[in-house]
Amino acid sequence: MLTVRVPAWLAETNAYILAEESGGLAVVIDAPPDPDAIGAVLIQHDLTLSAVILTHGHIDHTGGSGELARATGASVYVHPDDDFLTLHPVEQLQAMFGMTPPGVYDVPERFESLGDGDLLMLAGLEFEVRHTPGHTPGHCCFYLKQEETLFSGDQLFAGSIGRTDLPGGSLAALMTSMEQKVMVLPDDTRVLPGHGPETTIGRERTGNPFLQ
Repeated sequence: MLTVRVPAWLAETNAYILAEESGGLAVVIDAPPDPDAIGAVLIQHDLTLSAVILTHGHIDHTGGSGELARATGASVYVHPDDDFLTLHPVEQLQAMFGMTPPGVYDVPERFESLGDGDLLMLAGLEFEVRHTPGHTPGHCCFYLKQEETLFSGDQLFAGSIGRTDLPGGSLAALMTSMEQKVMVLPDDTRVLPGHGPETTIGRERTGNPFLQ
């Protein structure tokens, strides 16, 4: 399987481009407000984008999804509990920065809804949706069982966890999600987070100070 990580925009947010092989269909997980960086990888590998799945509604993960959808016809998926974020990107930016930094912030014409336990068959890959509220109410992780890989968004990082001090955040909810939906996975599960380097469940189980 082809997996390309693209750190992009101000927050160095990881977008992931996945495909069974070059020259086929692709899925993008998270779309920072730099769709050209994602588009360049799609062109490089001769990929046709079929879907964008968003871990949550923060602008650094969603800002490029509208332009990608319009350019390719791809469907865009997000959990509806994050509509208060996803549907208002400019207002979200102004609240965070007091201004609108350069970038692309178009909202897709429509979103497909994610739900806990959904199985998404996209570009020949099966993603299990794990609703993990805490960082945001609608935050989701995506588990690719055949590859033993979890795309953890801003739920779990190498050596850290997602912040919960932004609107809709809850540390109690995040830790419940961690216990019930994330740390139940096998230790050798590969974890590809929304920021920073990859890790494994086992490494975080034993070494992450927030999980001790």
